[in-house]
Amino acid sequence: MPCKVVLAAEVASNFTTEIKSEVSQKLEKPKLVGFLANDDPYAEKYAHSSSKHLAEAGLEFELRQIPREELEAAIKEANQDDKVSGILVYYPVYGDQRDQTLQDMVDPTKDVEGLNVVYNGKLYSNDRFLDDEKTRKAILPCTPLAVVKVLDHIGVYDHSLPYGDHLRGKTIAIVNRSEVVGRPLAALLANDGAKVYSIDINDIQIFARESAASINSHTITKTEFKPEDVIPQCDVVITGVPTAAYKMPTALLKPGVVAVNFASVRNFEPEVKDVASIYVPSVGKVTVSMLQRNLLRLFNYQH
Repeated sequence: MPCKVVLAAEVASNFTTEIKSEVSQKLEKPKLVGFLANDDPYAEKYAHSSSKHLAEAGLEFELRQIPREELEAAIKEANQDDKVSGILVYYPVYGDQRDQTLQDMVDPTKDVEGLNVVYNGKLYSNDRFLDDEKTRKAILPCTPLAVVKVLDHIGVYDHSLPYGDHLRGKTIAIVNRSEVVGRPLAALLANDGAKVYSIDINDIQIFARESAASINSHTITKTEFKPEDVIPQCDVVITGVPTAAYKMPTALLKPGVVAVNFASVRNFEPEVKDVASIYVPSVGKVTVSMLQRNLLRLFNYQH
């Protein structure tokens, strides 16, 4: 069968309609403040794209471009500003442990990215709620959540299986283990029952939850595997390498594979469509929809 190419706009459309409808009924509009404190052209492109799409949904957005040395003070100020519903920092800022410090400085009640230590703990322990009454869901990182929504849309998730096992029997590779996208995505998919090969420049780790294990626990195992050992086993291959020079070798892909790219550049070769059953070249518009949804959820919690 020919490869089906699924565009992010198709997946995002239902979320966009729902968000616009809810925002239109509000007298006060949620406001997101974005902090750009780096020289990354892709971050700047994402910032301007975010501004456009947030405006289309009726949401307010203010981009503040500042030196990174002033970022801590600026975050603290936004935390205290009642007119700010959500805060977004475009990473990397320093590209080291200091970025984690910045993530934890953002007030959890305004953290649209879900990167604060509070939300991180919830994600990795597969605890979806902030309160015992289960009325407020934790915020999940936008791009990992977007990939999950894409996989669900194209039928990778099997909802006939019990909760927590919707990906049981699936083997998935993620070529990226950043703290912002790759690692949380591996945890999310493992929590849903998948065997996940998490691939980065240093090694390959396996994220998995045994079928008899608690739904709140997955294991991480270091391996000596190389990409050529694991990619041919995978039902789904997800790439997120932020450099145009990297290409996933089509020859390694299993016939009928589902190929998903969340990088800002194309990580798959053009020939991927000769092998894959489904190819998703980008998830950007779904990421923006998840950003909008997270902002709206936080605004509702605040009110």
